[in-house]
Amino acid sequence: MTGRRGREGATAAPPLDAAGFARAVPVSRETLARLEVYARLLVRWNRAINLVAPASLGDLWARHILDSAQLMPLLPAAPEGRPRVLLDLGSGAGFPGMILAMLGAGEVRLAEADRRKASFLREVARETGTRVTLHCQRVEALAPFAADVVTARAFAPLSRLLPLAAPFLRPEMPGAAGGVALLLKGRRLQAELTAAAETWHMQYEAFPSRTESAAKILRLKLLDLENLGRDTTTS
Repeated sequence: MTGRRGREGATAAPPLDAAGFARAVPVSRETLARLEVYARLLVRWNRAINLVAPASLGDLWARHILDSAQLMPLLPAAPEGRPRVLLDLGSGAGFPGMILAMLGAGEVRLAEADRRKASFLREVARETGTRVTLHCQRVEALAPFAADVVTARAFAPLSRLLPLAAPFLRPEMPGAAGGVALLLKGRRLQAELTAAAETWHMQYEAFPSRTESAAKILRLKLLDLENLGRDTTTS
């Protein structure tokens, strides 16, 4: 599927609204209402703190909400007998992690070190009744736990991101799939993959973005997780 539009393209599609989002991503009326509250809070808070680029708010349903929601069909199946555990690195304004939590992704944890952004995320969770766990600290300082999915958007290039994600990705075991990283990436994806491959043994698939023609969604699994990449620095 081609992107809805290129952010630098000559032809701009009309801005997406809540109704258009609901046609693109069928959700319940209750979920749509929560997303509308989220959108209003984003606009209000963005006047005081830099959550997203102000120019993106004119099309926030596409640029941020649909951009995050498009990850849902690419998530691994929920494990039998327990919720899927998802960790969102550098959540910022909550994209994609908070959106995925609202859409029922499972047990969602948001890692965001900036206290003002963390305050915004708490407000969104409270106002929308969304259950998330918020870690207001740097990812490097977060005690590792086993996640089925690690997500990130505009957080870091792969060479810096993978050492941060690796301690949280659930190891593959007999009868149980290992964790995967699901990452929203831009036009430099191939260069990032080439650089990361010097250190990491991995399998990956790249899917076209629904919101930006030059962007990709990377679904990646680290192989030999016990042995590879552990000496890589994160500085």
